Amino acid sequence: MMVEQDYYELLGVNRGVDEAAIKAAYRRLAKECHPDRHNGCSEHAERFKAISQAYDVLKDPQKRAAYDRFGHAAFRNGGGADPFAEAGFNGFSDIFSTIFGEFMDQRGARQNAARGADLRYDLELSLEEAFTGAEKTITVEALATCDACDGRGCTGLDRCASRCQTCGGAGKVRTQQGFFVVERGCPNCRGSGEVISNPCGNCHGEGRALTQRKLSVKIPAGVDEGTRIRVAGEGEAGVRGASNGDLYLFVHMKRHPIYAREGTTLVADCPVSFTTAALGGSISLPGIDGNRVELKIPAGIQSGEQLRHRGSGMSVLNSRGRGDLVARVLVETPTRMSAKQKKLLEEFRETETGDECPAVKSFFGRVREMFG
Repeated sequence: MMVEQDYYELLGVNRGVDEAAIKAAYRRLAKECHPDRHNGCSEHAERFKAISQAYDVLKDPQKRAAYDRFGHAAFRNGGGADPFAEAGFNGFSDIFSTIFGEFMDQRGARQNAARGADLRYDLELSLEEAFTGAEKTITVEALATCDACDGRGCTGLDRCASRCQTCGGAGKVRTQQGFFVVERGCPNCRGSGEVISNPCGNCHGEGRALTQRKLSVKIPAGVDEGTRIRVAGEGEAGVRGASNGDLYLFVHMKRHPIYAREGTTLVADCPVSFTTAALGGSISLPGIDGNRVELKIPAGIQSGEQLRHRGSGMSVLNSRGRGDLVARVLVETPTRMSAKQKKLLEEFRETETGDECPAVKSFFGRVREMFG
């Protein structure tokens, strides 16, 4: 009669220990009993094989839960030999855990599964609000901590949760398909690793419920279209006290009646009469900071030329600096004139020599050359 030794005794750990303790015990014993360290001793080889078999069961939450309930009988029917056992690995999942185990501990996986979801809020701002910065009150509808049970998930009990029997408290289950291991969140506890025995009637055991809340958020000066602002911890509440998600504000800019924005530069298209363009003058613009901006127009300015006023543009994000204000001059030809105005223009044309408009003279000079 073959005596089957308890897997916990083989590894020298108690039944209630976590996965990290099981892994540490296995590594220590496997190093001590590995046949290569004992010249191929058959006794050590058998012990190494038994230790590896015990670890293969206890490291897997699903297998461990079955073993805790049924013992060795859980693996007698349809178990079969593991093709990796002879190489010192117990299934592809063992190889995966060996390589990535340092980065993916079970506790972190459970916390991430129970963490509240991040939220997105699209916030529309005027150009003036983006320049000065603003404090806005927004309304967010999301899962928040349940008031009825204070986020515990149950009422009237000192202890609400017990370890999930499906996943053994890991929050996830594994299924092996050939050489591949598929890992997914536990369907019974929804990734939390715990099951509520007497769930709260308001939140149904999650410790959170859908609510509407008002939130005051500060918008820094200098934000632009597409700027993303993270508000830590203001997303959805986590499951039964787990950490909250974050709130992300996405900025959208309202159309301004005068200015178009190009980074920190404000651009205004400014029509001027052809007489002002010819003789010179000035234009006055309302600055984004409320101050008046005066720009001198030099005589002979051409349509499309730009006049720049340094330091009168938008605020620079996370800085005290400012961009520039640019007036793009658009020379407008008159469409309606009085008889007197037409006569004056006729008299002006009669006095033209061609030198008044050098670009026109140059262009048509080249045209004449092409015609011979």
